[in-house]
Amino acid sequence: MRSLPSIIHLDMDAFFAAVEQASKPSLRGKPVVVGGLGGRGVVSTASYEARKFGVHSAMPMAQARRLCPNAAFLAGRFEAYRSVSELVMGLLRELSPLVQPLSLDEAFVDLEAGPYGALLAEAEHRTGERLVLALAEDLRADIHRRTGLTASVGAAGSKLMAKIASERAKPDGLVMIEPGQERAVLGPMPVRALPGIGPATEQVLRRAGLDSVADLAAAGEGELVQLLGKAHGTGVFQMSIGLDDRPVVADQDAKSVSVEDTFEVDLADRDRILREVEALAARCVRRLRGAGRSGRTVVLKVRRFDFSTLTRSETLRGPTDDEAVITETARRLASQVDVTGGVRLLGVGVAQLADYTQEDLFAQAVREEAAAAGHGHGDGPDEEAEADREEAASAARRWLPGQDVHHAEFGPGWVQGSGVGRVTVRFETPWSGPGRVRTFAVEDPALEPARPLPLRGSGGADGGGAEGGADGGGGADGARTEDGAGGG
Repeated sequence: MRSLPSIIHLDMDAFFAAVEQASKPSLRGKPVVVGGLGGRGVVSTASYEARKFGVHSAMPMAQARRLCPNAAFLAGRFEAYRSVSELVMGLLRELSPLVQPLSLDEAFVDLEAGPYGALLAEAEHRTGERLVLALAEDLRADIHRRTGLTASVGAAGSKLMAKIASERAKPDGLVMIEPGQERAVLGPMPVRALPGIGPATEQVLRRAGLDSVADLAAAGEGELVQLLGKAHGTGVFQMSIGLDDRPVVADQDAKSVSVEDTFEVDLADRDRILREVEALAARCVRRLRGAGRSGRTVVLKVRRFDFSTLTRSETLRGPTDDEAVITETARRLASQVDVTGGVRLLGVGVAQLADYTQEDLFAQAVREEAAAAGHGHGDGPDEEAEADREEAASAARRWLPGQDVHHAEFGPGWVQGSGVGRVTVRFETPWSGPGRVRTFAVEDPALEPARPLPLRGSGGADGGGAEGGADGGGGADGARTEDGAGGG
């Protein structure tokens, strides 16, 4: 364990929503919700203004709309998020070559491996701590200056404690946990605060009367091994007493993204199994999007009552992060599995990862709509190729809330909503004031999809709010003009 808190964990505050607010002056200070806008959509990120109404990530979008009906509900713009993420990760790499990104908005940094490592090694203890704090504060200031966004940073002697410190720092703060204080900090926390303890493990521990991290430490390694098995029990015990010697590993590139759950009671009802598969697919997509990736192969993992494990997979025509497509594929795979006798574990994953491209989402949405309308691609290769060409030509005409656009006369803007053959656009840029709203026909040739505009320094998130703000961002139920009238 380190004697200096030289590992930092950075977590951007409400990242997707914050990028949208920095990009769209009319949304600053207003509730913003980013996620899937379809009937089974899930919240990816909610701004702090929306969180005051109870909206949070992983919540069904329909519930978020009920809790905060006046929020701007936007589809994700992953090209914009990745661009900002690359800028932030570049600032981290100026501090150290050992940067371990966990997602687009989160990373560990080992300061001892960077240009300040020698100073930290030679410094008296208090001086070293002050240097770490100064570096972390400068980092936060640089991020805000370059992007207009805020970040929370935790500093500690291990990855475990740095992560916990950044959680305590939210939003827009800095917290240091001094080496030697690990057990005092961890003790009162619930067992779920430790990484690797999910709902199933939590239930096992609670049945044994172990509710807090202090309870785990007091139980001892032997009892935890008996309850959880050797590897897991040993790891949980070490974390409970603040021991974590995991190194910061630079630029890990995942080959797949997956989630799984072990059930307290074996599942035998097929409908219940399919519901669990749907929930796992939604979680998997959130992780996939958080990493800014898409994938081509959907993988289902099933461990049966007799501990036999099987996997089923299906490779799609192209990479996607579309929740409906991944969920339906996972359901199809699950329906082919014999669940007689019960299932004790289910997992859903996505492999053959690729960098996310916004166009994939548009094209996929068109395919879904065509399928829902009963317009198949036909049986022959010529018909399929022609359908692909038609999809590509029409994909740009599908306007999603939050999407970047450019009009030949009015310039850059973003889609507030669309419906009944109309699309409403607010014309503003990250460095302008709140912009004017105009409504067009969805096929207007002067209106085209556009690349995200870069954020410009501190002219981002600290700009003032707008009159007439977020009401018009509410999705595809009908376009709205500034006075609230339907645009369709």
